[in-house]
Amino acid sequence: MKYLVVLLLSFAGGCASNSGVVPAGTDRFMISKQAATGFSGLGDMKAEALREADAHCRVKSRGMQVVSTNESKPPYIFGNFPRVEVIFACTPN
Repeated sequence: MKYLVVLLLSFAGGCASNSGVVPAGTDRFMISKQAATGFSGLGDMKAEALREADAHCRVKSRGMQVVSTNESKPPYIFGNFPRVEVIFACTPN
């Protein structure tokens, strides 16, 4: 039984996804993040995505402007795990 629990937790841990920064049109970018389970905090994921977007723009010596966000809605069951998508632009300082 203990091995079954470890196997299931290992499988669930592999389901989290992070797109990284992806081009999403002219001068726009997208970052998406999805948790591996329904027990992760959506706020933490959104903050992490915004920090990643800001870091991407800072490397280019630009500011970051959020264009839009999209978040999954509860209940977080049957594969509907917390998920956030951030569309942003890098703007002149």
